[in-house]
Amino acid sequence: MIRSMKRAILILIAAVVPALLLPAGSGARANLKLLTERLAARPLQQRRVTGRTLVSDSLPPIRISFGKEFKYVGTQSFILYNNAQVEQFFFVSASRGNRIRQMFMVQFEGYLPSNTNTYSYDLKDKVTLGGLDFMYDMAAFNVAAFRKSYPDSDTAHAASFLEGKGYYLEGEEVLFQRFVRLVDDARRNELLIIYSENLGGTGLTAADLSEKGRAASRRDKVFKDLSKRALKSFKVSQN
Repeated sequence: MIRSMKRAILILIAAVVPALLLPAGSGARANLKLLTERLAARPLQQRRVTGRTLVSDSLPPIRISFGKEFKYVGTQSFILYNNAQVEQFFFVSASRGNRIRQMFMVQFEGYLPSNTNTYSYDLKDKVTLGGLDFMYDMAAFNVAAFRKSYPDSDTAHAASFLEGKGYYLEGEEVLFQRFVRLVDDARRNELLIIYSENLGGTGLTAADLSEKGRAASRRDKVFKDLSKRALKSFKVSQN
């Protein structure tokens, strides 16, 4: 931890000091704030993965372990919409050819100091995992259509990262369950654990499972079964 902090400080000094030495009219000072915020997107090794277990030392201190069918394939960090720092971790269950059948994405997200935004959810469903309370919701959607509509979203970032690693969805129609926990009193940091799986095997589409879709009557059972599969595939404990 100490070594990683020293490295981060040296990176910051190397980037900031030259900017401060430039004339004020050069624009360097005007960009300094954005520069330091983007540097903040670089993780300081407060989170790590050992085998199939993700450990976070803070915001929040937590351990998340995944079933043996899941493989850790990497992490990425970025600034979302110029407002929040995001760190994503991916655990996938894939068929031959790296086609993703099931996946967990764990996302740590927090607003930047440059804004006063807070997280707020209108989610009524709750579950306790490892002694911690999470809100949750479930839905079906078409990933390609979502990426087209929201090309800069965290979902689009995730899909691009996985494709860069050689992993692709078995199908664009997916089901997901999202577990949400706000991790500080100020409500400026959150943890998301998102389980998703291919919908193709059901013969249904996301549109079919909409409230007015042709399979609307099957929504409750489909989502109930989804949640069972999600909950048996990972375990949460306080770190």
